[in-house]
Amino acid sequence: MSTLRGERKRKFKAEINVVPYIDVMLVLLVIFMVCAPMTNPSVIDIPTAGISKQPPKDFIEITLRPNAPSTISINSVAGSNGNNRQEGKEEARDRMQLMQKLREFHDAKPDMPVMVSADKGMIYDEVIQVISEAKKLGISRVGLATK
Repeated sequence: MSTLRGERKRKFKAEINVVPYIDVMLVLLVIFMVCAPMTNPSVIDIPTAGISKQPPKDFIEITLRPNAPSTISINSVAGSNGNNRQEGKEEARDRMQLMQKLREFHDAKPDMPVMVSADKGMIYDEVIQVISEAKKLGISRVGLATK
């Protein structure tokens, strides 16, 4: 006599059940689809700058324009009426010539601060490069002009 237990052999399934993984992935997909419109990556929160307490009366001004030669000048605020007068104004064709002229102005008056006035059409990297090179010349006070 043979028993039923001994004749049948049980086969093991060697497959992975992927249904729970699909459920988890769909839940994550829905979460990302809901959260994606809430974040706006194109908005940059730029800090605001206050007005300085003691603006300098004499400063070296660098004016940068997108399609015109850059100018460098020494400006002074004359008297209490706030009129600007320019002592020396020179144009530079490229940044190397601009830095050479800035070195000359800085050697003549080493304690004078520098103000960079850049057109809003300028490439941001070019403005930062001018500020960086001015710092490398040893100028301790470099600022940006704003409206």
